[in-house]
Order: sequence, then structure tokens, then C-alpha cells
Amino acid sequence: MGFNWVGFIFWFLIGTSVILFIWGLWGKSWKILLSSGVALTLPSLYFLGAENWFKILALLPVIVFILAAYYYAMPKRN
Repeated sequence: MGFNWVGFIFWFLIGTSVILFIWGLWGKSWKILLSSGVALTLPSLYFLGAENWFKILALLPVIVFILAAYYYAMPKRN
């Protein structure tokens, strides 16, 4: 059997987005959260074509983008 590059890229993007999401929440960085949402967008499009409750997984990047917008609009403390 050959190596499946599509599956590798799929899981790499999911893993990268989870790591960036945790890092962005920890550092309260909107740029890192935005990167996490962008990395999660492509795998979520796969779940958008699924049936039943799996379509809800396509909303995960939207939640990440809302968090990034919240941290962007949050006033900076000195």
C-alpha cells in the first residue's frame, strides 16, 4: 500500500490548528487564533459534506474566528 498524502495533510492541519488554538488562547493572541482558524477551515469543509450531526463540525472555524475577533477588539492593558 502506498502512503496516503491526503490523509496526512488532513490530520496535519487538524493537529496544527489544535496546537495553534491552545497557544492562541494561552497567549491571548488574535493572530495565532486567526492562523488556527485558517488551518481548520480546509478540514471542516470535508465535514460540511457529511450527513447528520457531522455538519456541526464545520462551525468550529467560525468559533475560532469569533474568538480571534474578540481578542482583537479587547482593549490593551499597560
